[in-house]
Amino acid sequence: MVQLKASAQDSQNTFVSSLNSWGQQKIPFVFIMDYLGQKPQAWRLDEADPAVLCFNFNGFSNDSSADLTLSLPDYFFEAYPLTFEEYKKRFDYVIDNIRRGNSFLVNLSAPTPIATNLSLPDIYQLSHAPFRFWLKDQFVCFSPELFIRIDGKKISSFPMKGTIQADVPNAPELILADAKEAAEHATIVDLIRNDLSMVAQKVWVERYRYLDRIQTNQNALWQVSSEVAGLLPDEFDGTFGDILLQLLPAGSISGAPKPSTMKIISEAEGYERGYYTGIMGYFDGTVFESAVMIRYIEQQPGGLIFKSGGGITAQSRVEPEYQELLDKVYLPFSYAPSPALHRDYLCKKSPMV
Repeated sequence: MVQLKASAQDSQNTFVSSLNSWGQQKIPFVFIMDYLGQKPQAWRLDEADPAVLCFNFNGFSNDSSADLTLSLPDYFFEAYPLTFEEYKKRFDYVIDNIRRGNSFLVNLSAPTPIATNLSLPDIYQLSHAPFRFWLKDQFVCFSPELFIRIDGKKISSFPMKGTIQADVPNAPELILADAKEAAEHATIVDLIRNDLSMVAQKVWVERYRYLDRIQTNQNALWQVSSEVAGLLPDEFDGTFGDILLQLLPAGSISGAPKPSTMKIISEAEGYERGYYTGIMGYFDGTVFESAVMIRYIEQQPGGLIFKSGGGITAQSRVEPEYQELLDKVYLPFSYAPSPALHRDYLCKKSPMV
């Protein structure tokens, strides 16, 4: 973690202590932690007010409507991303640092203003994603990426690196054969192996480069993941807070090596990630599970901001990386938005830029 101010350090200490205590007592809880670890929050399950926060993690939920089948209304969704020229400036800065040996892999992200007639609670309720979280007046997240799962003494992590549009001919074969994507994925798997070795006695790769298909409102994506596993020490007794503190930030959304890479990220991106690329998760009394907070929409004073990004290596080319950033700005819905609604919106209000 980065060096924290006193107030942020106090918040982090309280957070870690709460997770450790609840874990040892087998008390179910839910939590979120921001990218820099400065504003972590945790709630006992019996204190998680659905009027303030809703979550659904693979069916573990405080949302009474979680079992209802909701019909998708007509909607519009439009994004206003940074220009290619602006992205290239940030990309070139990252590449220069990689060539200087300051990093092997950098996750470069950017904020994209969006417009939609849907509210954040609407998006939460209608999204199809294994990990969903809504925090009142702040953000909604619908993540496909598991971070760590702890079941008994076994700890597993599931880094996700590599994205391709599913409608590209032979997309699965192409993404798995791509040398740049393979190198990026190998780097992040190695980083996760090293991270898990800090808390586990034995670490191994259980599955390597398997594919997940993700549906979006525009098309579908194939994403490449691996599973890295380990065994926690026999004396482990539910101190989940201590384990998170050692493993964060997640390697898949920072890079390697972490300290110098996080400095590059801060200099290249020029904005605050906040809870984006942080961690959200739960403990149900038996299993601890967490997800990386990607696919993230934040409420800001000027409107809604969708934050997205991708991994950059020495083999990266700027055009595909820019396209990947755009591809990850989506709603996980089963059908496309309404052009008529969007035209009506543009007639009433100028889009954000």
